[in-house]
Amino acid sequence: MNTLSRIKGILEESAKLKMGLIKQAPLIDKIASAMISTLKKGGKIIVFGNGGSAADSQHMAAELVGRFRREKKPLPAMALTANTSLITAISNDYGYEYSFAKQIEAHGKKNDIVFAISTSGNAKNVIEAVLTAKKIKLKTIGFSGKDGGGLSKISDLSLIVPSNSTARIQESHIAIIHILCELIEEAFV
Repeated sequence: MNTLSRIKGILEESAKLKMGLIKQAPLIDKIASAMISTLKKGGKIIVFGNGGSAADSQHMAAELVGRFRREKKPLPAMALTANTSLITAISNDYGYEYSFAKQIEAHGKKNDIVFAISTSGNAKNVIEAVLTAKKIKLKTIGFSGKDGGGLSKISDLSLIVPSNSTARIQESHIAIIHILCELIEEAFV
């Protein structure tokens, strides 16, 4: 297969997957509404994930605290992936599976939403963090792929991108994160 055919195939696969997500528009709306409600009640969005999902979590927090498309007041959002000293200290002292859970214990307060991203839905530290959030009665949102993994079973709101390709799952996650940021921003302009 030549590279032009390969490029076309990748773009078509990505577009087809995103078009299939239109069926999940009511769920995306429900997630946006929950996040808007949290922010209007004075809560914050706490978001995290590993690898590319860590980058997506930092991207989301930046769009909410800064701006997405229009000027608005900064909204309280934090990515638990940004402090490498904290992550490595917790991982060294307690184990990597607690790298986000300890931060949720420290920062999670009433009315906050915990937003977990894991392409497989099985990252131990992501699952441990969601379980910790549930213990302190925080609302949880899980973004995953494949069959949803364990994350989909424990999250209050769970969006699963039906693909086995990590790259295509991540592309879909960021597209939905952009939709959420746009809807949230519109509620605060």
